[in-house]
Amino acid sequence: PLARIVDWGWVAGPDPTLHLKPAAATQLILERQGLKPSDIDLYEINEAFAGVAIASTRALGVSADVVNVNGGAIALGHPLGATGFRLLLTLALELRRRGARRGIACLCGGGGQGLAVLIENTNFH
Repeated sequence: PLARIVDWGWVAGPDPTLHLKPAAATQLILERQGLKPSDIDLYEINEAFAGVAIASTRALGVSADVVNVNGGAIALGHPLGATGFRLLLTLALELRRRGARRGIACLCGGGGQGLAVLIENTNFH
C-alpha cells in the first residue's frame, strides 16, 4: 500500500467558523494521537476558498511551507465527489516522494463541517 490511515476526525456546527473547521478536525486527531502540529510532515488543506487554507494553517501554527506543497484546489482542482480522494492521493504521493512519515489531509463542508485524516507513508524508515 501507498499509505495507511492512522486516524480521522470530524467536527460540525452551524456557526461562522467554517474557515477553521479543517484545523478543528485536525486538532481532534492530534490530541488522540498525542501529537503536535509540528509532528506532521505535510498538510493538504482543501481550498474550497483560499481563506480556508490560510485560516486553518494559521490556527494550527504550521509553516505555509508544509501546506499544499504542490498547490491546492485552486491550482489542482476541486473535483465534485472526489475532493477527499484527491487530497489523500496527492498527500500520499508527496510523502512517498519526500521520504516523509506523516501527513494530514483536511477539508471543510457546508454548514460548518470539518474532516481530517492522518496517514502514514508505508515506506517510511
